[in-house]
Amino acid sequence: MINGKKIVVVLPAYNAAKTLEMTYREIPFDLVDEVVLVDDCSHDETIRVGRELGIRHIIRHDVNLGYGGNQKTCYRKALELGADIVVMLHPDYQYTPKLIPSMCYLIAHDLYDCVLGSRILSKGALAGGMPWYKYVANRILTFIQNVLVNHKLSEYHTGYRAFSRQVLTSVNLDYNSNNFVFDNQMLSQIIYKGFRIGEVSCPTKYFDDASSINLKNSAIYGLGVLAVSFKHFFCKLGIIQSRMYE
Repeated sequence: MINGKKIVVVLPAYNAAKTLEMTYREIPFDLVDEVVLVDDCSHDETIRVGRELGIRHIIRHDVNLGYGGNQKTCYRKALELGADIVVMLHPDYQYTPKLIPSMCYLIAHDLYDCVLGSRILSKGALAGGMPWYKYVANRILTFIQNVLVNHKLSEYHTGYRAFSRQVLTSVNLDYNSNNFVFDNQMLSQIIYKGFRIGEVSCPTKYFDDASSINLKNSAIYGLGVLAVSFKHFFCKLGIIQSRMYE
């Protein structure tokens, strides 16, 4: 706990057997109260590794629901456990769990409602091995998004995020996609509703066992991001309406 706030870390996993232990061992359990592992119908030993590590809350999807579908299960379980702050951490060891205290502190002391671990603030993306085409796409999409949603973030595409309970109970998660664009839909909802978003500089690691979407899926994701941003823009102008922002 920090400032009396219960902290739950959620791990949306898919074929994370090789990296789950490295990630789990760095979680600061002097502050983190619970860990939830959601396995999205992996083909490896993710569940076995999780059990060997002693993770108490393990959920396995019988069919693969996708990245967004995995997160929906994660957040439902975290709220069920009474979380005041929920940290979404990829168990592929791309992001260091050592930033959890900093991210949670900002929410626990009511400075922000959502905190992102940004790979761009310290140029950590390229230094950590992010492919150049992903870096360029990240910068272009982020610029367009900042214009369309009338906000200013260093990036919208990090998978390292912390949320207050109020955020998770206020946005319409069930409306969102079960695929990768879920992350951007969620940020659009958070900005649309006026929640405060902070960022902390986050190093990252790209290596063989870390998960990463391919070029084709990256292109599909990019188009989805643009669609979300234009929907946000037109809804704010009152030109259209969407259940996404209910």
